[in-house]
Amino acid sequence: MINLRPATLDDLDLLRYWDEQPHVIASDPNDDWAWEIELDRDLHWREQLIAEIDLRPMGFIQIIDPALEESKYWGNVETNLRAIDIWIGEEKDLGKGYGTQMMHLALERCFINPSVQGVLVDPLVTNTRAHRFYERLGFEFVEQRQFDQDQCFVYRLHRKDWFQVDLLKNQTV
Repeated sequence: MINLRPATLDDLDLLRYWDEQPHVIASDPNDDWAWEIELDRDLHWREQLIAEIDLRPMGFIQIIDPALEESKYWGNVETNLRAIDIWIGEEKDLGKGYGTQMMHLALERCFINPSVQGVLVDPLVTNTRAHRFYERLGFEFVEQRQFDQDQCFVYRLHRKDWFQVDLLKNQTV
C-alpha cells in the first residue's frame, strides 16, 4: 500500500540522490528543482509529496495550480486546473505498478476539490512509456509544446473522465 506524505528538508539528500539517477534524468533532463530552497517553502498553490511503500520512500509527486505557479512555466492557462510531476526514485521500483498507484492518489487529491476541472502533465516527446502510462489513465493528448529546453507532449485529464476511470476501478465483478 502506497501512502503520500509532505516532502520536507529531511528528504533533501534522498531527493538529490534520486535526481541523479539515469532514469530520472532521462525523463527530466533540464530541471533544477532547487530542493534546498523549495522544500522549505510552504506555498498554497503547490504540494510536494513523497510516496512511501511500507514506510520506505520510493517516489516523488508535485501537484501545482498552474495558473498560480509563480514561474509561469505553463504560460497563460485557464483556472481550476492542476499539473502533476511524478517520478519513481529507484530504477528497481519501475514496472511494479507503483506509478499507477501514486498517480491515482495524486488525482484523488486533485479532484477532491470540486472546482478542479482538469489535470495536466507534460512528458518529454521521447518518453513513449510515459505517453502510454497517461493514456491508460484516461489522459488525452492536447499538443506538442516547448517548455524551456524540452519538447513535451501536453496531456489533460478532464474531471468527467477521471470519475469514469475511478468508477470502473472501484467496480467489482
